[in-house]
Amino acid sequence: MGLRGDAAIVGFHELPATRKPTGTAEFTIEQWARLAAAAVADAGLSVQQVDGLVTCGVMESQLFVPSTVAEYLGLAVNFAEIVDLGGASGAAMVWRAAAAIELGLCQAVLCAIPANYLTPMSAERPYDPGDALYYGASSFRYGSPQAEFEIPYGYLGQNGPYAQVAQMYSAAYGYDETAMAKIVVDQRVNANHTPGAVFRDKPVTIADVLDSPIIASPLHMLEIVMPCMGGSAVLVTNAELARAGRHRPVWIKGFGERVPYKSPVYAADPLQTPMVKVAESAFGMAGLTPADMDMVSIYDCYTITALLTLEDAGFCAKGTGMRFVTDHDLTFRGDFPMNTAGGQLGYGQPGNAGGMHHVCDATRQLMGRAGATQVADCHRAFVSGNGGVLSEQEALVLEGD
Repeated sequence: MGLRGDAAIVGFHELPATRKPTGTAEFTIEQWARLAAAAVADAGLSVQQVDGLVTCGVMESQLFVPSTVAEYLGLAVNFAEIVDLGGASGAAMVWRAAAAIELGLCQAVLCAIPANYLTPMSAERPYDPGDALYYGASSFRYGSPQAEFEIPYGYLGQNGPYAQVAQMYSAAYGYDETAMAKIVVDQRVNANHTPGAVFRDKPVTIADVLDSPIIASPLHMLEIVMPCMGGSAVLVTNAELARAGRHRPVWIKGFGERVPYKSPVYAADPLQTPMVKVAESAFGMAGLTPADMDMVSIYDCYTITALLTLEDAGFCAKGTGMRFVTDHDLTFRGDFPMNTAGGQLGYGQPGNAGGMHHVCDATRQLMGRAGATQVADCHRAFVSGNGGVLSEQEALVLEGD
């Protein structure tokens, strides 16, 4: 039960990460179109072959988002969907596209997440981001459980809840700040060798990480993602088009998804994340194990997220993650290549496109197109996605020919 592995990523495009808006303002749907066209061109296929799309929200449409995007692109698609899973959206888009293709609904599906944020605004009708701007998530709107039971007690945003989980981890298993800093340092090495990374020209040391300000104890500033401008897209096709494409197909062999809550307040045990079930599903579907992976692209909005994912996905035992990252070289040159394009801690987090960055990272490696950061003999990869606060979680197992 699950995917047969007959759908593949055949093209991708990732915008450079920039800390400030640049260039001419573009509507979100314009950014979507630019990303989509680039991903199709990268695959060596034509837009006329595209008959499916998966999108996130766009600023120009609160309702009927997929049809709005399809209309703007001039596509008449057989499969259209919107995914609203935060940083888990990228991986979630990919497996939905693969499932639609394997069901025979379509042959080529565009999945894109624009995150340039440089969008024209009308003085007469300015964009209203709603409560998301003030409270960190739209589900904090009046009438939601968060509005009633969390906001009045100051439990809002992202930094505090992630730090709380890190404090719980410390109480249960101990805490090595140097090990956590090493996650940042190794990924920064990868970013230093990746064109387009926001920190490409900024090396960092463990001392730099530990000397950076504490934002929410025990998390230092450099353990938290840098929000930036950007965006990314992939093209997923059936086997016939994959064989006709320009690059080595990246087959989608397995996936997992689990969404048990939004806030860790409602978790039975915040230290046992949904990734336990998610990775079990992805590896089981693919018929592979963590030991079979040649590289991993782990969602890293915070160092604690990466640590818990490594443990709960089965790469190391619960409570041993800090020893694991200490004992292994996580750079592209190392014995456990992780986030070889820098991850979000090194490449930057362009909104929800941060999750798609990890899909692009693994795809780039499996296609053999990673340039200076290419991992030798890279054939299998594990990708994770994370939305909310360790709540909406995804995994993909990808394999090259």
